[in-house]
Amino acid sequence: MAKQETLQAEKRDVKGTTASKRLRRAGVVPAVIYGGNSDALIQLDGKSFTDLARKHSANFLVNIEVSGDKGKLAIVQDIQRNPLNGSLIHVDFRAVTENDTIHAVVPIELHGEPVGVKAGGLLEQLVHEIEIHCRPADLPEKLINEVEGLELGQALKVADLNLPKGVTVKMDGEVLVAIINQTRASVSQSNAS
Repeated sequence: MAKQETLQAEKRDVKGTTASKRLRRAGVVPAVIYGGNSDALIQLDGKSFTDLARKHSANFLVNIEVSGDKGKLAIVQDIQRNPLNGSLIHVDFRAVTENDTIHAVVPIELHGEPVGVKAGGLLEQLVHEIEIHCRPADLPEKLINEVEGLELGQALKVADLNLPKGVTVKMDGEVLVAIINQTRASVSQSNAS
């Protein structure tokens, strides 16, 4: 399951485009925590948050400690980046409690060399990440699935995914996640035999 990261933040008194630009020039990223009792304007150290975001998928849990106060559990909802240079512009968090059902996007990781690939096929992964629903304590960092048993023409469907206890998906179970396709070389070899 995903581990909670601790993130230091400070209250932000200023808002608006000019103030936000000034903060970003100083290496500080404006952010907001939605939900809970009220929305909270905060600011984060840009380098610390960038380092943290690199280690995780799109949505991850953080324990935000604002100016030394007791931490507030939140999920990273949205990270806005400059499209030209990739620098952080703004981060949105959503406050959660341990009993909330959260929605998160997690990557799907395939392990093993399928039998069909050994026979000359090609593994094609069609879905690389999926939206899941679970409680914060059940949030996985990624969904890992073994594909060693897949033969030529066989597929891994959403219904076949190895979901941890307490995790559900809304996507139709018949959607193909990965398939073993025949390559032209394997078709020619089978026709030559």
